[in-house]
Amino acid sequence: MTVDSSASSLIVGGAASSPRAPLPTLPPLALYIHIPWCVRKCPYCDFNSHTASPVLPEQEYVDALLADLDQDLHAVYGREISSIFFGGGTPSLFSAEALGRLLEGVEQRIPFADDIEITLEANPGTFEQEKFVAYRKLGIDRLSIGIQSFQQEKLKALGRIHNGDEAVRAAGMARQAGFDNFNLDLMHGLPDQSLDDALSDLRQAIALNPTHISWYQLTLEPNTVFWNQPPVLPEDDTLWDIQEAGQALLAEHGYAQYEVSAYAQSGRPARHNLNYWSFGDFIGIGAGAHGKLSHPDGRIVRTWKTRLPKDYLNPAKSFQAGEKALTNDEMPFEFLMNALRLTAGVESRLYPERTGLSLESLAEGRAAAEQSGLLQVEPSRLAATERGQLFLNDLLQQFLN
Repeated sequence: MTVDSSASSLIVGGAASSPRAPLPTLPPLALYIHIPWCVRKCPYCDFNSHTASPVLPEQEYVDALLADLDQDLHAVYGREISSIFFGGGTPSLFSAEALGRLLEGVEQRIPFADDIEITLEANPGTFEQEKFVAYRKLGIDRLSIGIQSFQQEKLKALGRIHNGDEAVRAAGMARQAGFDNFNLDLMHGLPDQSLDDALSDLRQAIALNPTHISWYQLTLEPNTVFWNQPPVLPEDDTLWDIQEAGQALLAEHGYAQYEVSAYAQSGRPARHNLNYWSFGDFIGIGAGAHGKLSHPDGRIVRTWKTRLPKDYLNPAKSFQAGEKALTNDEMPFEFLMNALRLTAGVESRLYPERTGLSLESLAEGRAAAEQSGLLQVEPSRLAATERGQLFLNDLLQQFLN
């Protein structure tokens, strides 16, 4: 379920008059690295991805990423990185040599936590056993594999470059390369998909024994081929049946839902994503990457980088395209639209710790959300009810005037 980010500019009841305190501690710090190239742009994709040329500018892009990071270092001095996420695009198009030089350069600039989690997104059509063995040796310890479906007609409709057999082999190759922690990305609500089709995909994913499954409904996003030429999607009743049956199947096989579309074996939720959803900090480098950094004086600043790869690689242009300091009025919505995606929510104390605002600034919206049955009546936690999870937009509206 998506939330219109433009709503964050609206005023939240009670927050405008609340003074913001200096943050008692800074949240964990992560690093997001965007690799913007794909073999082919998928018709449903609204991410900043671009069709790759036969030869990628690996060395130039790594140089730019490190120079981009250099410009952000002043804001994170003295901190360490708890997780790194290579997203895209298709980061697995880059060679192990290029990613190794990048990781070495990053660690020279910012210390890594002893138990750092490093995730690489990969697509089955780009899997090579030797390359993935080399990735593992670099310290990359988690993969997120973009399967979407195992059924050929569905993959064709989605514009994917792999087939079902390649998807199955990719999971096996990941494990053989030494990855005992990997996610499978899977979609449901696909064109002409039946309940049986959706459950067949889920059963195949579960049989591969990933530690994590991201299972989410296909949505039609603006600025995509599907938005302009929409396919025939399942009826609402079918979508509801798929959601209910799929969640039951995942739970039966030990995959606990901890976020709207994330399911993990015990102890294996994605730490990078948990940091994001709990309003942690992250540096974003790469074409179109976004970041969010907290400062001891209470300032919280969102940044975004130059979007087009040719501009990002142009030394005459700035890496940073813009930045925005969050106001008191925006803070509750910004915090809650992430935290309430977590099925268990967050401890209430995290709100003042991460925003510098008092819990009292949420009182009016919290009472309305509890009365409507969308927010749990639990003083020590901020957590949606089951109904609130289903109607997250409605829940968030309770915190807007």
